[in-house]
Amino acid sequence: MEDIDAVDSTRRGRRRMVADALDAKILLALVAAPRSTIAGLAHRLSVARNTVHARVKRLEEGALHPSDHRIDTAALGYPLRAYVLANLKQRRLDDVGEALAQIPEVLEVIGITGPGDTLIQVVARDADDLYRIAGRILAIPGVKRTRTLISMRTMVPYRVSPLLVRLREGRRMEASPEVD
Repeated sequence: MEDIDAVDSTRRGRRRMVADALDAKILLALVAAPRSTIAGLAHRLSVARNTVHARVKRLEEGALHPSDHRIDTAALGYPLRAYVLANLKQRRLDDVGEALAQIPEVLEVIGITGPGDTLIQVVARDADDLYRIAGRILAIPGVKRTRTLISMRTMVPYRVSPLLVRLREGRRMEASPEVD
């Protein structure tokens, strides 16, 4: 169901939507079998085909990311992943974003609060390539300084299935266990 007060959630004009339990069931089925057809999903979930079709279409417009998120960059020859914290001149934010989008090794740029203005996810072939990419970022007009953090390993891979299970089951947010 779409939030009545929804606003554009990205510059690409996606509308913010709020998923419900049926959306969660459909998404979990797609996580388990990404090549599922609408008819296959409808049969597996015991839901009318037209309902599944309408839901998937709505999810594609507002909740599903491009499929290139599934590609392992190491398989493309870019095994090194790093994050670049950048401090920017505030009046140049849009220009910096456009320049970063022109660097193929930049996977994602997020505006943040804290020790920097943006968190830039990059991939590189090796340390020398990372040095080149970081230099290219630093050379962008409006970038004041950068700090590069190299990813040593992924400890918890990107996932949303636990959230989908919670939504599917109608559970509310659980208190986190205390960590000693």
